[in-house]
Amino acid sequence: MAGIFARIAAGEIPSYKIAEDERFFAFLDINPLAKGHTLVIPKQETDYIFDMDTETYKDLWSFAMKVAKGVRKVVPCIKVGVTVIGLEVPHAHIHLVPLNTMDDMNFSRPKLSFPADEMKQLAAEIASAIEC
Repeated sequence: MAGIFARIAAGEIPSYKIAEDERFFAFLDINPLAKGHTLVIPKQETDYIFDMDTETYKDLWSFAMKVAKGVRKVVPCIKVGVTVIGLEVPHAHIHLVPLNTMDDMNFSRPKLSFPADEMKQLAAEIASAIEC
């Protein structure tokens, strides 16, 4: 059975989609550290990011860079931080977190929650800001 991220990318589970191409998918984290916290995944389920073939790995980061630039245009922040942890879901993923302080990237602090309409609007704004 496909994991949760593969099911999100396939449209089986709803998400606040930001960007998609034939191999990658980006969506807002529903338990964000900061407004605009985005997850970028390969559609091909791979547990460990360093198990990817070199081309897919490079292309994932290129896709993430485009998404991060869109996030930064929409969400007021100094930078967009990046982390790859991969322990919570067995599907390689990149966290893009808008940063204004070092503490914004602290995964042990309580997660935020935003109303569904706000998440939908934010996802649409970021999607519109991404340059192909």
